[in-house]
Order: sequence, then C-alpha cells, then structure tokens
Amino acid sequence: MSNYEHTIIARQDTSISQIKQIKEKYSELILKNKGNIVQTQEWGLMNLSYLIKKNKKGNYIHFKIECDGSLIRKLEKSERLDKNLLRFLTVRVKKFDLETNYFVKEEKN
Repeated sequence: MSNYEHTIIARQDTSISQIKQIKEKYSELILKNKGNIVQTQEWGLMNLSYLIKKNKKGNYIHFKIECDGSLIRKLEKSERLDKNLLRFLTVRVKKFDLETNYFVKEEKN
C-alpha cells in the first residue's frame, strides 16, 4: 500500500451540508475499497489562482490516504463525474506530515 495526499476543490456556492456529504461520499468510497484514511482536513473557501468554470473561489477538502493505485483510479473516475467538484489532485508521498496544517486560520489577538 502506498501513501497518497488527495485534494478536492468543490464549487464556491456549495453549502456546508453539501461539503459534508461530499466528504462522506469519498470517505466511504475509500474505506469500501480497502483504503485507510489517515487524516482529513477541510481547508475551507479559498481564492483560486485563475477562474475555473466561472468560479473565483473553491472549497478545499484534503485527504491523506493509504491505499493501492487501483483505488485512486476509481476515486478519480467518480470525481470526474461529480458536478459539484471543480478540480482534484492526487500526489504520492513517501511519508505523511501529520504535524503541520498549512491552511488553518490563525486568530489575531
């Protein structure tokens, strides 16, 4: 089994309940196909570098997954058909960085 970091960008007009449903849908798909979710992060609504399907912003969801390559192909095939998603990216990594959360918003005192 290999380690993968998988990021999904959902449309900017997606509600909180829809984001939760998207997260649960792909989590179930991973677990059903003998994958292991090490960590899931919701990065929230962030600006995109350029317009994607007339959207300036997107809701980011990030998974750290242990699985086989065949599961990644199934996951990406399912995501291509999902109308709520703008983009997705999967990167194979040697080990996970579970300490750092780069996109957490710091509170100013």
